[in-house]
Amino acid sequence: MTSEPMYYGTYLQLDKILEAQHPVSFNPGNTPAHDEMLFIVIHQAYELWFKQILFELDYVMQVFGKEKINDNSGELNLVRHRLNRIISILELLNQQVGILDTMTPLDFLEFRNLLTPSSGFQSKQFRLIEATLGLQMEKRHQKDYYKRTNEGGFTQPDYNHINDTEQAPSLLQLVNKWLERMPFFETDFWKNYPAAAPAAPAKHPFWNDYRRIYQQSLTEREQGKINDFDYVFFNHDATGFTPEQLAGLRGSLSAPAMQAALFIMLYRDFPVFQGSYQVLDALIRIDHHLSNWRHKHLIMVRRMIGMRVGTGNTSGAGYLEGALSRHYIFRDLAGLSTYLIERHNLPALPQELIRHLGFNM
Repeated sequence: MTSEPMYYGTYLQLDKILEAQHPVSFNPGNTPAHDEMLFIVIHQAYELWFKQILFELDYVMQVFGKEKINDNSGELNLVRHRLNRIISILELLNQQVGILDTMTPLDFLEFRNLLTPSSGFQSKQFRLIEATLGLQMEKRHQKDYYKRTNEGGFTQPDYNHINDTEQAPSLLQLVNKWLERMPFFETDFWKNYPAAAPAAPAKHPFWNDYRRIYQQSLTEREQGKINDFDYVFFNHDATGFTPEQLAGLRGSLSAPAMQAALFIMLYRDFPVFQGSYQVLDALIRIDHHLSNWRHKHLIMVRRMIGMRVGTGNTSGAGYLEGALSRHYIFRDLAGLSTYLIERHNLPALPQELIRHLGFNM
């Protein structure tokens, strides 16, 4: 029995994809709205790219879910590659907003009411991306919106899928464990380190020195940042801070994980740190592009409907503005730039550590 030769349209199942656009305004009894086709195609394209992002994240999660990660292996390089692909996809999604912006508010009003009560809020895949990356329910803007299975909310199966994903370990949590396992500060590596600073709250010769250099780098108006430093990296002296302030300083990562992340950023010129640094930088960039996407979405919604209620019964632009300000996942990593010092002031690493920088995790 001979099989049929592969055909382009068959392989891509174009008969299904190209027959999946059904503008409601073209149904009998409605007035056809030309731009509804654009609206459907754009959002279907979004969902296809969301599927690819989740596919890439699945690989990344498998690697970071291991008990041991060889930081010099091809695995970590592939993680970096997959994360950079996600970044490229997010850049494209941001550009797609510009295509949707070719639709005017009057064009949108021709079919907007036909969409009620559906809305982009109900994109299960986007919620899965956020949950997989590590956006926690308690940190979401108007979190009760996400618990709805009534009109304008999720179907029960979609809600269950999202809830299961939120209960599973996230990439943020796995990255935290990966960073905590970094053996940079083990005593044997620092026994011959010529400490310059006296004993300080850090209780480690490197961090004692670094803390002093950082404090000396602060301007007169920035002197209070040393208290932030002590809390972020050593959990010291949280008195005088409100819970909101503490969450702003360090919300999700542990102090040991923050030490390792800052150390990687400081000494990224060492070839062995390049892979780890690029992974951390990619996570920050993913957050940045997601924020850009939310901002573009907010501007587009304001242009299209002003301050009217969203089709899914959210507060429309008001809801999007709140999400933009709060839905940061890797805020802790992005905030590390607060605690950098000039490269020429970095403490010299001991030879014992340099010889072991090719470690296996």
